[in-house]
Amino acid sequence: MDIVQISLLEGMREILDLQTLLYIFGGVVFGFIVGALPGLSASTGIVLFLPLAYQIPAAEAIMIMFGIYGGTMFAGSIPAILIRTPGTPSAAATALDGCPMVQKGEAGLALSTSAIASFVGSLLSAVALFLIAPQIAKIALKFGPPEFFSLVVFGLTVIAGVTGKDVIKGLIAALLGLFLGTIGMDPVLGYFRFTFGSYALEGGLPLLPVMIGLFAVSQVLRDIEKAGVTYQVASKIKGIWPSRDQLKRIFGPSLFGSAVGVLIGAIPGIGGSIATFVAYGQYRRFSKRGEEFGSGAIEGVAVPEATNNATTGGALIPLLTLGVPGDIVTAVLLGILILFGVRPGPMLFREQPELVGKLFASMFVIAFSILVLGLLGARLSPMILTVPKRILSPLVLLLCVVGAYAVSSSTFGIAVALIFGVIGYFMEKFGFPVAPLLISMILGPIAEGELGRSLLISRGDWSILFVRPISLIFLILAGLSLFFAFRKKA
Repeated sequence: MDIVQISLLEGMREILDLQTLLYIFGGVVFGFIVGALPGLSASTGIVLFLPLAYQIPAAEAIMIMFGIYGGTMFAGSIPAILIRTPGTPSAAATALDGCPMVQKGEAGLALSTSAIASFVGSLLSAVALFLIAPQIAKIALKFGPPEFFSLVVFGLTVIAGVTGKDVIKGLIAALLGLFLGTIGMDPVLGYFRFTFGSYALEGGLPLLPVMIGLFAVSQVLRDIEKAGVTYQVASKIKGIWPSRDQLKRIFGPSLFGSAVGVLIGAIPGIGGSIATFVAYGQYRRFSKRGEEFGSGAIEGVAVPEATNNATTGGALIPLLTLGVPGDIVTAVLLGILILFGVRPGPMLFREQPELVGKLFASMFVIAFSILVLGLLGARLSPMILTVPKRILSPLVLLLCVVGAYAVSSSTFGIAVALIFGVIGYFMEKFGFPVAPLLISMILGPIAEGELGRSLLISRGDWSILFVRPISLIFLILAGLSLFFAFRKKA
């Protein structure tokens, strides 16, 4: 048993404290509410909670945000099932069979199927995270500055190439993020750049207001456009508890979806949306009940929901072991970890094994919380959908302003949040993905620092990036990711 596994057991013992368990469960509840509201994503929920996170210890705050992540990914199925409007993009496949089940009077069974499959996916992804991540971290401990630079370049090309429908727009967003990341102090030479004499910009653009603006304020602006949208929700939820035969029909698809979710979730840049449709299509092809898919099959809800929730643990593998976010939510989590002084990557497993153990252990608690909340809260879930936008949007905007102000106790943070809210709104409106911009702002300075250290080691010789095998492999992968992205577009 290695040090990380020992730390996991120690972390499990520590999080069994009642207060810590309540923190995690509270995060899942908050994520449940956010995910059940159409239009609010996991990244929005995490960003809205972030200002409050500074009031509690860092480890507990991070576990709460992991809980929000897991709770939101599960709860996105609620509007997908009840009103055929996915609460999160990765819940889109769930609507294919979830809504027909509601039309057949099986809304309760659809919601319980979603909860059970989500529990299986979350639990198995937590097991995979525990088994796989330490092994990858051991390999990554051999990385030097050239390898880390090439790894970051690979991460940037992946997220820029596959996020959004237009590769060119993704690359433009990434380049804009790289430029914005240069504001402040040069990580190698130590002089200030693009501050225009402003003391507030010497430390660079504050990351928290930027995230609040891109994800929360921009969402409020989009909601204003849809102020008149109303939802017709099923008034009565009954028949929640599945029979033994129905449980058997849920279990197999959940195992299949969990395996697909972990594998695809661990690949940076793919995300839950693609994973759920891949799993749904493949299971439908080989299932004996394949002809029932699309007309209200239990398996058609279980497969995408297990896949959807399994991608959370899968996406955390490259984030925690290599510091490379796999999607927009893990990009936000990367920024948050850095804000709390935690640098994801292989050194995290060596320098802070206790924190890693707590995070791993919290994933198991989150899985069981999803099951309990999903089954017990099924009858109450339709009530969340009745919250009017005219009440929700001002409340979200107020939380954005308070959170942005809390960073530096000045109006500068509010101004940054509002400016990036407008930027995020127009980027989405014109088809520019915001994920590459944020990830480039986070990873750009890291890449610049690692490149500077690489050139110091080689005395200015750029060939150090190509003569070291691991560095060369990542650069080749970066080139291939762009090649296939452009080829797909063509």
